[in-house]
Amino acid sequence: MNNMTVIESSKTLWPLVVTFLAPLAVLAFGRNQNLRESVSIAAGTLTALVMLSFAPSVLKGVIYHHEVFHILPGLTVAFALDGLGFIFAFIAPFLWVFATSYNIGYMRSLKEHAQTRYYFCFAVAIFGAVGVAMAANVFTLYLFYEIISIFTYPLVAHHQDDEGFQGAKKYMVYLMGTSKLFLLPAMVLTYVLAGTLDFPLANVKSGIFPAAVIAEHPNLVRLTYVLFIAGLAKAALMPFHNWLPSAMVAPTPVSALLHAVAVVKAGVFSVSRIILSGFGLDAMHSLGLSLPTAYLAAFTIVAASFIALTKDDIKARLAYSTVSQLSYVIIGVALAAPLAVQGGLLHIGHHAFSKITLFFGAGAIYVASHLKSIKKMNGLGRRMPWTFGAFGLASLSMIGMPPVCGFVSKWYLINGAVDQAQLILLVALLLSTVLNAGYFVPIFYRAFFLAPDPEAHIEQYKEAPLSMVVPLVFTSLVSAALGFYPEIFQNFIKMFGQF
Repeated sequence: MNNMTVIESSKTLWPLVVTFLAPLAVLAFGRNQNLRESVSIAAGTLTALVMLSFAPSVLKGVIYHHEVFHILPGLTVAFALDGLGFIFAFIAPFLWVFATSYNIGYMRSLKEHAQTRYYFCFAVAIFGAVGVAMAANVFTLYLFYEIISIFTYPLVAHHQDDEGFQGAKKYMVYLMGTSKLFLLPAMVLTYVLAGTLDFPLANVKSGIFPAAVIAEHPNLVRLTYVLFIAGLAKAALMPFHNWLPSAMVAPTPVSALLHAVAVVKAGVFSVSRIILSGFGLDAMHSLGLSLPTAYLAAFTIVAASFIALTKDDIKARLAYSTVSQLSYVIIGVALAAPLAVQGGLLHIGHHAFSKITLFFGAGAIYVASHLKSIKKMNGLGRRMPWTFGAFGLASLSMIGMPPVCGFVSKWYLINGAVDQAQLILLVALLLSTVLNAGYFVPIFYRAFFLAPDPEAHIEQYKEAPLSMVVPLVFTSLVSAALGFYPEIFQNFIKMFGQF
């Protein structure tokens, strides 16, 4: 029984207003680094608190909505907040606070240049992420999706060397190229076929397309779906994944932003929104779209895991891990079955806290030792126990070991695959667990249980600055806490999907 209530309220815009003003304040205080960085911490904290003020109502089935611009009938700039949007719109600013603390230690320790530009673009990316989370229609989602792409380009190219520019070029070619070639036409086709781009947020069973349109033009609707999936390259489904490892030329906090907070999460969130609110569970099944998408995600999970095994550079290994882990979300929502959808959507939050910990750890290792090669990290865990301890805890989540949060989402996904009698998907999920252990366990094992190379002189190393270590320890503990209390996000998912 559907008991959702849509409330028209300008209060819906509060999180967007705060995250819009924050980048401007960063520029205004650019000459004073303490004030400049305090703005990001304050804005992230305030936005997270504003989001929490919505939580009681959202958990009761209230959907907040507000239209800002009316362009054409069915074509507006409008925002809404439901259970699904709440998760992403809360996680992004919440993690922004800890990413900023980490940024302070990283950027100052390495005496990085152009820090005001860096913090400005970082803040705009969070604004874009909140806009994607709260988009009430495809057009609004598209606008904020592109904002993220444009303003993360300077972050990827931050070092302004040949490697940085090459990585950033590939980043933009993949993300902007696919959005223009595929996502824009998908949006136009949707408007032509359905006469609107508004998500029916109160019902995940029926999407934008009326039943009569699906019956009359099934192949056009299928084509529209394929264009959407191809156009949302931020989700890193193969073959549109290669931008992600190439973007690892960016500073490590940017990698954390890309993988855990804004960019890839905007991708998998957008795919989830398009599948669940754009097409709806009924159309996914009737048009035969569910299983092909799930199989593509399963292939991405396994293939990226195998590639990760071959990487010695810690950031490259984490990058391919992200390509793999993102497809857990897609395999869940694509199956369009209650258990699988819950597992996939839970993984948006669970992966965020675990993966940001891993990238924070990689950055702390680099700041403390300038090491990137995993083979050279023998014994380093004894010099940096907090960093490697947190890294190990987050690794357990990626592997899917209890009681860390990754186990919960993977448990739902496996049960969803069993419930739908999908042996191929079940094998892919179980195989990925073995592969995840294959590329994460050796890092922890080397750090704590192998004798260091005498020529490495690891006795000279110690933990990175506290401003870096505290955030990564905290996010690792949150990933463990979410394993014990999965209902923190699950209640919003249940309300969104009426599961």
